[in-house]
Amino acid sequence: MGVVSAAGMNYQELYWSMKDVYSGITYPEVLKTLHRNMPVGEIKFADIHLRDLAGIPRNDFHYTRTTLLALLAIQQMEKRIAEYDPERIGLISATTVGGMSISEQYYQKILNTGNHSNLIQTFDSGDGTDRIAKYFGIKNNVTTINTACSSSANAIMLGARLIKSGKADMVIAGGADALSKFTLNGFNALEILDNEICKPFDAERNGLNLGEAAAYVIMEPAENARPINMLCELKGYANVNDAFHPTASSPEGTGAKLAMTKALKMAGLRPKDIDYINAHGTGTEINDESEGRAIHEVFGRKTPKVSSTKAFTGHTLGAAGAVEAIISILAIQNQFVPLSLNFENKLKRLKFQPQEDNEFCPVTNVLSNSLGFGGNSTSLIFSRA
Repeated sequence: MGVVSAAGMNYQELYWSMKDVYSGITYPEVLKTLHRNMPVGEIKFADIHLRDLAGIPRNDFHYTRTTLLALLAIQQMEKRIAEYDPERIGLISATTVGGMSISEQYYQKILNTGNHSNLIQTFDSGDGTDRIAKYFGIKNNVTTINTACSSSANAIMLGARLIKSGKADMVIAGGADALSKFTLNGFNALEILDNEICKPFDAERNGLNLGEAAAYVIMEPAENARPINMLCELKGYANVNDAFHPTASSPEGTGAKLAMTKALKMAGLRPKDIDYINAHGTGTEINDESEGRAIHEVFGRKTPKVSSTKAFTGHTLGAAGAVEAIISILAIQNQFVPLSLNFENKLKRLKFQPQEDNEFCPVTNVLSNSLGFGGNSTSLIFSRA
């Protein structure tokens, strides 16, 4: 697995940030925005330095910030990728903003003067996926997914289905999103951004913090995997859509409830078998109550340990599902449940409260929720191999 985020530029650093209770959320420095006082989970490298890190020529603007983040995360797995026939590798990459950073920078210039028109292709969300595929020589089963904040969770789900169908021997699945003025202004217009570091599931929560990240995992059939390479098993997954509202979750948590129930059924597990839930937990008024209600309805009085890790990384949109998949795997590897950072005041309408402290304890099965705009809801279950 490979990850770059504000809380760590690889999965070891991400784990240390959670263990040491270090939040990667700060104020914008790289992103040129009027909202300088709006906390974000920003990776503190300018695009030119990301190109240096990825080994891309400094003057190659076809690699957008989103694509560069994705490439840096996948390069962390380069040795494992080299072990496979490129003809039998699949690449499922998710994003919501794609090349928006380039679009914002050059759209008016292209429109008014025609200059930089060679960059138009980078505006497309699938362009970054194609460039990554070419970089690694992958030619088959190359797909881009955009289902809002459940995008990279759905990429992992599709990766599993590709392997089960025999269409690929190995799949690289995950997602990437970079901060942009488009998303920051958009979420600000929705009035769901917090002016401080977010506090998911807290009674006094005020909204979310946007972040940027890329996270990918290598998936392969269990029968082909060498024990030394096994991080976990993807035991269950489900995607549903409650179609309640363009941006809001249903108050009853219908989508989250259905996704969790179906994932448990596929995994052959009972609610009591889940040791930890990595919740979507954005910190918005609607999400936390909606998801919390769904968790209670599925798990009842004996709710597993629950936390949201978005106060470490920010809400990384299309990358969130894969970032939190890696956090779920880290929980299994290290027998560790991270706290829900900044939680202080219990939500009276919830029957449980999130994890207040880091805890080392037995962790065999982890459920991770990713809930997107439009009601697109996905649950993944990871189990100790």
